Amino acid sequence: MTGRDAKPVSPLSLPAAGAPSRLNMENLLKHLIDMTCQRDHALLDSSAVIALHELVGASQVRVYEIFRSREDLYIRARAWLAEGKAVCADDALCCEHGGEPISGFPELVEGIRRRKARIEQQRADGTRVLWVPIWLNDKVSSCLEIVDPKPYNDTTLQMLEGILSVYRNCQSILDYSERDSLTGLLNRKTFDEKFSRLLTSSQGAATADRHVERRQQNGPGVGHWLAVVDIDHFKRVNDLYGHLYGDEVLILVANLLRQSFRAQDRVFRFGGEEFVVLLRSTSLEDARRTFERFRLNVEQHAFPQVGRVTASVGFASIANESPVVILGHADQALYYAKANGRNRVCYYDELVSSGELRSELSNDTVEFF
Repeated sequence: MTGRDAKPVSPLSLPAAGAPSRLNMENLLKHLIDMTCQRDHALLDSSAVIALHELVGASQVRVYEIFRSREDLYIRARAWLAEGKAVCADDALCCEHGGEPISGFPELVEGIRRRKARIEQQRADGTRVLWVPIWLNDKVSSCLEIVDPKPYNDTTLQMLEGILSVYRNCQSILDYSERDSLTGLLNRKTFDEKFSRLLTSSQGAATADRHVERRQQNGPGVGHWLAVVDIDHFKRVNDLYGHLYGDEVLILVANLLRQSFRAQDRVFRFGGEEFVVLLRSTSLEDARRTFERFRLNVEQHAFPQVGRVTASVGFASIANESPVVILGHADQALYYAKANGRNRVCYYDELVSSGELRSELSNDTVEFF
């Protein structure tokens, strides 16, 4: 039963029939207005989490993203509820993994296969879980997990569906404006906003924790990193195999990027065969290992028709400098990698220290040598 003919009733009062109270209607409108005002995926996820928690009474709400790598689907948390507040992967400084196979959630897999709008599950401890895949353009790129110890009645499900309808519509609009249409990665115009947020969060953390700041001054410590990724000899791929296979290479490399980085990291397609990665809250050695793992994943991947493809990576630390300067450092390291064999990862500061590169700063511009 869908309850489409019933009038929406707030789950906070759960009357058997009749119109919702004025207070509950005001709460519903407040949350819906808040969701429709968001111009950022992370803020939209947070609004949806809080709305479902407060209006539907869910004890736990998580937003997951679903992505494909090679032949497998993976799932990882993008936003969740913690102590009554919404937490986004953008703001979480914990080291989350890059995702886990969706096969570990058989009920969700079966529900998606059968194209269900909702999948209900009861765990061994009696907790009830409601999975809600978010279908956009006949594809599932995200889903919600709503946990509650008691079953939802038809009226509550109707309110839940109303919230989700607004969430789907807003997500679709944001996808259109923020995402690259071919790869689904964030596009270039969203970079400045994401970069500014990263700088703001890192400056706040440094102010709150002087010990961390001293540790960063005395050694590499934990920091943020920006990498520029470029597919080697991509023009040759287009020339030899055509743009359709070239586009497929871009899509597969984008999938490998998603798998290689964590939920709180950010990956952008800057255009053509160039990508940019914002890697958060990790040490230099861990950053290097992460970029090397991605490079190796590309090298070992079997690309249809094309065969072997490689990628070069140049990265730099994110300090209190403008995006132009930091991008320039990473791009210079990438240029060095391209000029010295390709299919390698190069770190800007090491190249400067070793004398392989030098740079001069003048009037907030960067000149490369």
